Amino acid sequence: MAGRLPKFSVLPFILAALWGVVFLFDSTFLTFGNLTNLFRQTAIIGVLAIGQTIVIITKGIDLSVGSVLAFTNIIMAQLLASGVPLPLAILAVVGIGALIGMLNGALVYDAGITPFIATLGTLTIFRGATLVASDAKIVTGLPPTLPQMAYTNVLGIPVLVYVLFFLALIGAVIVRYTVFGRNLFSVGSNLEAARLSGVNVRLTLYGAYVFSGVLAAVAGILSVARLASGVPTAGEGYELDSIAAAVIGGASLFGAQGSVVGTVIGATIMSTLRNAGNLLGIQPFYLQIAIGIVLLAVVFFDQIQKRRRS
Repeated sequence: MAGRLPKFSVLPFILAALWGVVFLFDSTFLTFGNLTNLFRQTAIIGVLAIGQTIVIITKGIDLSVGSVLAFTNIIMAQLLASGVPLPLAILAVVGIGALIGMLNGALVYDAGITPFIATLGTLTIFRGATLVASDAKIVTGLPPTLPQMAYTNVLGIPVLVYVLFFLALIGAVIVRYTVFGRNLFSVGSNLEAARLSGVNVRLTLYGAYVFSGVLAAVAGILSVARLASGVPTAGEGYELDSIAAAVIGGASLFGAQGSVVGTVIGATIMSTLRNAGNLLGIQPFYLQIAIGIVLLAVVFFDQIQKRRRS
């Protein structure tokens, strides 16, 4: 599952079947306007989920991605509103994401805190920091350049989707064709064995969490583009959506398994469920329950397969 789907995967068929069912209930689902909106939302969740997949391969988890998205969303909006040029603002925000990733890596490797607790802590810290930085208020007055990019289509495809494809390509190449990618799977399979075989475990774990932090920052930038403002509540619940997308796409919470291509399809499935819920007038509370059930079912079957392999 290293960066690509297995030879036979039901994921594309599940997605196609899901689209067909939604279309039967609401014919506007497959309209150009709705699909472009769906893919813009998928781009943000997909970028988060790619970083999450890299971490999950190491048998870790990054619960902070939604909060990092919100924090970088606010910082990006404030920088642009204060007149900072777009390229400098992007570099600053991506740098912030990398630093947060380094913090997570330090907590997990150097402090020896389990990934769940470590990133739960940073989730709480940066959700609070977002409210402090924004005074819990929406940041407006942004120049139009970034929002215009979000709603621009090239050959009928939203620009945000090209960003997702580009990052997915980078992620897939890293996972499948680099030494770092092989080390991710080694660490996720057996950390001590990886260490004894000469893998730099510290560098591998730091790299995984930095990669996740950078992509969370990129998702924050994309959310500013899509919302045309800085929103303190942006990204709420996205940490769970990113985990669900990664797991649906083939990543195992037991580590050493994951597919960037599968994750992108998983993110599309998650976005489709939310989009369909809006179109069909399903209350978001029920939709959240349904997504939780889907996630539990996938993890349950993943455990069954793990036991069979062992």
